[in-house]
Amino acid sequence: MAALRLLLLALAVACCAVAEPPQQERSALRAFLAGTPHERALAWNASTPACAWVGVTCDAANATVVALRLPGVGLIGRVPQGTLGALRGLRVLSLRSNRLFGDVPGDLFSLPDLRSLFLQGNLFSGSVPPDVAKLTALQHLALSHNNLTGAIPFALNGLANLRSLRLDGNHFSGSLPSLTLPLLEDFNVSYNQLNGSIPASLARFPPESFAGNLQLCGKPLSRPCEPFFPSPAGAPTPTDGRGSGGGSVPVSEKKKKKLSGAAVAAIAVGGGAAALLALVLLVVCTAASRRRAANGEVGKTAAARGLTPPSTASGELGEVTSSTSKEIALAAAAATVERSRLVFVGKGAAYSFDLEELLRASAEVLGKGSVGTSYKAVLEEGATVVVKRLKEVAASRREFSAHLDSLGKVDHRNLLPVRGYYFSKDEKLLVCDYLPAGSLSATLHGSRGTGRRTMDWDARMRAALSAARGVAHLHAAHSLAHGNLKSSNLLLRPDPDATALSDYCLHQLFAPLSARPNAGGYRAPELVDARRPTFKSDVYSLGVLFLELLTGKSPGNASVDGDGAVDLPRWVQSVVREEWTAEVFDVELVRLGGSAEEEMVALLQVAMACVATAPDARPDTADVVKMIEEIGSGHGRTTTEESEDRSRGTPPAGTTP
Repeated sequence: MAALRLLLLALAVACCAVAEPPQQERSALRAFLAGTPHERALAWNASTPACAWVGVTCDAANATVVALRLPGVGLIGRVPQGTLGALRGLRVLSLRSNRLFGDVPGDLFSLPDLRSLFLQGNLFSGSVPPDVAKLTALQHLALSHNNLTGAIPFALNGLANLRSLRLDGNHFSGSLPSLTLPLLEDFNVSYNQLNGSIPASLARFPPESFAGNLQLCGKPLSRPCEPFFPSPAGAPTPTDGRGSGGGSVPVSEKKKKKLSGAAVAAIAVGGGAAALLALVLLVVCTAASRRRAANGEVGKTAAARGLTPPSTASGELGEVTSSTSKEIALAAAAATVERSRLVFVGKGAAYSFDLEELLRASAEVLGKGSVGTSYKAVLEEGATVVVKRLKEVAASRREFSAHLDSLGKVDHRNLLPVRGYYFSKDEKLLVCDYLPAGSLSATLHGSRGTGRRTMDWDARMRAALSAARGVAHLHAAHSLAHGNLKSSNLLLRPDPDATALSDYCLHQLFAPLSARPNAGGYRAPELVDARRPTFKSDVYSLGVLFLELLTGKSPGNASVDGDGAVDLPRWVQSVVREEWTAEVFDVELVRLGGSAEEEMVALLQVAMACVATAPDARPDTADVVKMIEEIGSGHGRTTTEESEDRSRGTPPAGTTP
């Protein structure tokens, strides 16, 4: 028996141990950070596990680094050789939208598992080496908007798994190689200096994929290949050896008319120069317009930008030694416009994307609420977030930033964390996590057709308890009122005890006149100014939410009184007064059956106490939590949160802000 106990103890210790990537990978990351200047502090602390560093993702066992995402963090200079190439398990590398220059690091081409390489939006130069063919697992290669030159390598044909290839916005020259990549779905070589005919294997892509290459011809372009265009590599055109300086002229053309080749070449050169000038002007104007649209407001021209070298005081590692001051100054001068940036707060530092990537993300409208429109944004590298476009914001930039910084410190399992924000004259954005399970409102009131998920009583009780705990935490730990409690702001998770409230504490950002008349039936009767919610008005909204869970009715569709105002609490009171209590409950709950009727009546009593007309007659949120926990104690719904609150020493909620 003693031996068995020792064995169990050893297993417990082994399970609790925190796995870390190999020391070689940790050292490689440290060397990369130390050798690459960066404007944004990354907080890669020596005392923190590498898997918790900003932009670093490990596998499920935390045994190896599988992704490094650092887009738009102000990296500048050359990537130190022998650093990132040591991350042998790396699958995703994103260093996009920085100011890295020099050759593309050669050791990246030795990573056996690399599937996605995003280096676009930098200042890389030189050619793409044939060694790129070693990345046999590669699916996405983005090198667009750099200063790369030379020919596009035929060796790309070795990337049999490649799905997207973005080489646009560089200085590639020569003819296009015939690429036979069966899985390739996204291809772009626009705005380079390519010439000759487009290979038949690439003619399936749209004309936009080849735009800006004035000497490319053939399908899908509307420009047919004429004899004076250079032919594809490997197929020289026969000449008489006396072609003009503009290029060789076919013998057949010479025989038809004397000097026709020189004339055609002269016309082509003159017309090409004029077209090129017009195209340059168009590209400059378009780029400036897009930059203004993305940033909201254009900053003033800056000669150079200050750098924040790694600081040992903040726990960052190493000294900057690999880039000369001259190189840094040249790269800094390349960024002439100061861009507005997303600001990440709290644990939002785990995200590492910039405004440009957010604006390019595929977006889907999730809904329009009282504070703005919410969008589901799928970013280029696969992450999904919710972006809320706020409307009628009256707060200044300083007030807005200070308030969102404070909300970033709110940390509770029943409150959806604020991850970041963006403020400009024309746009105010809020970034949060995306929860695919949707809202309580959609689950309760969505289409009742085939396939709809029915919400049983246990799930409804857990949702009620999660909402109460989230509001109680705001009141007790932060002295903040939620101010916008409703079922569409209660978001579901696979763990029913982790259902989370969103859109909390945003009321003070808006103008007083932006108050909505009845807030969909959740507004406490005494609340006149939506900017000034109280703890007691939050309790009233909680009570309406509980009634919604019990009745299955939306507060906006319960009943209409003489003034046309919707009031779910008054309808419930009238039914209970007539002693028809059973008529209150959702028919779906009754249809499901079970022995939950006693709990349903108990929660109804809690809800009616919360929607008392007099604010002083309503319980505090801490008491609401206790009452619901007592109702559900027979089903084990209380232990987790109670233990968490006791361990944190959360004080009781009871005062009005």
